Parts: sequence; C-alpha cells; structure tokens
Amino acid sequence: MRSAQDAYRQAGIVDPRTAFSLAEVHDCFTPTEIVLMEDLGFADPGQACKDVLAGDFDAEGRLPINPDGGLKSFGHPVGASGLRMLYEAWLQFRGEAGQRQLPDPHTALTHNLGGRPGSCVSFVSVVGATQGV
Repeated sequence: MRSAQDAYRQAGIVDPRTAFSLAEVHDCFTPTEIVLMEDLGFADPGQACKDVLAGDFDAEGRLPINPDGGLKSFGHPVGASGLRMLYEAWLQFRGEAGQRQLPDPHTALTHNLGGRPGSCVSFVSVVGATQGV
C-alpha cells in the first residue's frame, strides 16, 4: 500500500510490526481488516488470519488493533471515521481510554479509506505521544 509506505518513510518507520503500540484500521468489513493487516506490514501475506487467531492483534497482543472496537462498534460514522481513530490514539496517549487503556501507548497508526471501486483514497497517519514522533 503506497500510502503506508509513504507514511512510514516520512516518520522513519523501518519495521511496522514493532514500531507501533496500537493501530486503528478501517474495518468496514471483517475481510478488509484482515487484508489491511497484511497491506500495512503487520502480518506476512496470507498470515493475518493466523495472527488474529493467535491473539497478536488483541489488546494484550504484540500490536493491539482497534482497541476501541473499530468502525462497526461506532456505527461506521462515514466522514468522521478518521477523526474518531485519531481521537482514540489521543485518549490512549493521555491515559484516558478507560477499560481499554493500553499499558504503554507511545506511537499509533491510523488508517482510513473511502471512495468507490476505481477511485478509492487511502489515508495513513503516524502519531506519537511525544513531540517529534
């Protein structure tokens, strides 16, 4: 995914599997989330399903993905999805995420997409808990 590669380059991310303490990905459909885990470099091609079943992307896993429940848990707020994802990262960084608070959030990725087949747009943001990250 070119948007992820560009975001990683700009942020100096070498290994997306270890660089982030959480990720918020566009999970409009369950298969979309699985595909994105691979496209974003969090899992090897064809392995995301196995990594999910192994718990790698759970809150206690190596890379918590959508700790807030993802788009569907919020009714998939079209137009506000990306902002809601950044808000979750902000809550995590401030230690204000309540029961879903992660132990040491430092760097997050948010991914959002929109459009229609043939003219889809993908957005990837890398944000950190400290200035310069």
